[in-house]
Amino acid sequence: MPEYTLKIRRYDPQSGQAAHWEEHTVDMGAKQSVLDAILQIKDDEDGSIGIRCSCQQAICGSCGVRMNGKPGLACNTHLDEAAERGHGTGWNPPEEGQPREVIAVEPMGNMPVIRDLIVDMDAVHWKKIQRVTPWLVNKEPIPEREYIVPHENMVDVTQTMACIQCGACVSDCLSMEVDPGFIGPAALAKAYRFVGDPRDAEHHERLYDLSEDPHGIYDCTHCFNCIDACPKGVDPMSQIMRLRRRAGTDEHITDPNNGHRHEEAFTTLVRQYGLLNEAELLPRSYGGDSWFGKFHPRAARELLSSLPAITKSVVRGKVTPKLALLGHKLPKDDLAGVDKIYNEVDGHDQRVELNLYVTGYEDAPEGQPEGTSATETEEPR
Repeated sequence: MPEYTLKIRRYDPQSGQAAHWEEHTVDMGAKQSVLDAILQIKDDEDGSIGIRCSCQQAICGSCGVRMNGKPGLACNTHLDEAAERGHGTGWNPPEEGQPREVIAVEPMGNMPVIRDLIVDMDAVHWKKIQRVTPWLVNKEPIPEREYIVPHENMVDVTQTMACIQCGACVSDCLSMEVDPGFIGPAALAKAYRFVGDPRDAEHHERLYDLSEDPHGIYDCTHCFNCIDACPKGVDPMSQIMRLRRRAGTDEHITDPNNGHRHEEAFTTLVRQYGLLNEAELLPRSYGGDSWFGKFHPRAARELLSSLPAITKSVVRGKVTPKLALLGHKLPKDDLAGVDKIYNEVDGHDQRVELNLYVTGYEDAPEGQPEGTSATETEEPR
């Protein structure tokens, strides 16, 4: 039976002492869970280790921790899987001849630590969830009989409904590290659960609120960490992008954060130049596509604020003056290929949203390959 060394981060705020690491060795099967190992250590060696757990079936989400730097459910992570994460991460390897694997276990990030591996989810996670009005607001008048939701709408929100509120995505969110006020991936995924539900009466109000908030849907930096961290495939970042499309494209909400204008400028520039023309991105994001728009007061102010960074890039040779002023463009033949892609997408009468969770059908629908779990739900463009 393999031997594993668990380095557990211990910290008790009430003691006044700094956090420290304690090592414990366990002889357990590779396919037993990290939680099994921690509970065995609690039973046999040190009962004071603090960890929160309940169902041990990857349903309750209580035992979220970081294992060799990556968040996850301790009950749903095998010892060999957790140990493999540590290879090349800087943790001290076992001495030669010792078949030990090292697993560093520490509390989740972006939340205050109560003790050891237990974090205060009320202070951050649940506070953010409450922020997005996490309940259905009935349309009036309320129907006398049951409201039957169309199948495609239920498929659309099933992915976000799978969230078990473990906080793993919050733990690894880079935006929350920089801006603790960011509503966060878990709460915004929960918001889409109701924005995508046809029974809710406040779709526009929800989207307007999340667009106007400087810490809302446009505060996400697309780092993909929440997608990697989620143990249930909720894909929070994709839900945030869908909120953006609903708000900007469908509801035509012009947000004060310039988020939607920035996205439009980005896609328009790629269509016109074949790649991103950064010389044009900033003025178009703030002033619009027209020639006059580049000299809009908002655009001029942002251009002036960016001059020090541009000047430094030119001085250091990272950017030429011509490139800084005019950008660059793909050859005409290559641009034709890019334009063809855009025309194909724009030619659809409806926008296709890809839901990578479940179809809701026991058998694959007609035209979908057997064994696939992806389904497409169509929305008005």
